[in-house]
Amino acid sequence: MRALPGDRVLPREHEPPRENGTPLPDSAIEQPPLIRRQEVVAVALAGLLLIAAIAALYVAKAFFLPVVLAFVIGTMLSPAAGFLERIHIPRAVGSVLIVAAVTALGAFIVGLISAPAMEWSTRLPELAGRLKDKLHVFDRPLALWHELQAMLGSSDGLTGLQMPKFDWVQPTLEFLSPTFTEFLLFFATLVLFIASWKDLRRTLIMTFGDRGRRLRTLRILNEIEEHLGGYLLTVTMINAGVGIATGLICVLTGMPNPAGLGALAATLNYIPIIGPIAMFFVLVIVGLVSFPTLAGALMAPLMFGILTFFEGHFITPTIIGRKLALNALAVLLALAFWTWLWGPMGAFLSSPLLIVASILKEHLMPDETPQLPED
Repeated sequence: MRALPGDRVLPREHEPPRENGTPLPDSAIEQPPLIRRQEVVAVALAGLLLIAAIAALYVAKAFFLPVVLAFVIGTMLSPAAGFLERIHIPRAVGSVLIVAAVTALGAFIVGLISAPAMEWSTRLPELAGRLKDKLHVFDRPLALWHELQAMLGSSDGLTGLQMPKFDWVQPTLEFLSPTFTEFLLFFATLVLFIASWKDLRRTLIMTFGDRGRRLRTLRILNEIEEHLGGYLLTVTMINAGVGIATGLICVLTGMPNPAGLGALAATLNYIPIIGPIAMFFVLVIVGLVSFPTLAGALMAPLMFGILTFFEGHFITPTIIGRKLALNALAVLLALAFWTWLWGPMGAFLSSPLLIVASILKEHLMPDETPQLPED
């Protein structure tokens, strides 16, 4: 029925109730919650599972560290075993030869490093006294600093440079040195892993009944083996070049034990970020002890700093390329986490484990979200 021009039209909110007495329904539609209870429970359970896994890895370090280290290094060395197998050397024999060669190379590098280290360790008090005499130039700034602390109410009234005590040497050596059982477990697992890698691959692939899942597992294993093998070969070549260049720098600047310092630089360069920084301070300390002037002592560290700057910003990114390039923040966080969890060996494993995690994420959780529009 149409309204006449003189009729009064009530607003919609003031409409009378319907004839049957039921009011009009509210127009507001109730929205579902942004986070459901089931999602909160799932996230909480996943967090508890992650915490339990980290705690297990930390408590059972003596077991998990050698096994994971053997798996990672065995995956890196498996292409070499495949090459020996192609030239008619049985895989079991090839795995023993590869592990023996790697062990001999490691023993040679340890010998280059340990000889001067043991010599210097017997002269720690003498070297500490010489280092303290060289650092008297900092006595006046330190005295001013302590005076400022005293004015601000600090009770520390020490003046002059105080040399640290050497009570940390024994705990540090115990922390860095794995036990014989861990060594034995690592080598046994490494040999058996390389020898049986083909059977392990086949078993992992055939575990899944669906053809699509088998193909995905095969692609994941192939990519992990390719990336880790390429990472080991590339990083080893780069670190060998850094070690040789560091040795030449030590020869040109007159530093003692250039071969040992070069081997130490090559070894520490396997640990991202921390390794080059530690080597820089080692060169600073050795230079301060060995040279009469501060300029002569800092010559080798400055040249090493320039070398590592070009290696980290130009040489390594160019050689590795985008395929093996990792996010710098992810590398730093992985380095901090695995170093806290497993110490120096965890620092070495941080980049390979990050590569494995990125490959698994790419295949198991592909990014199918729409891209944001450009600005």
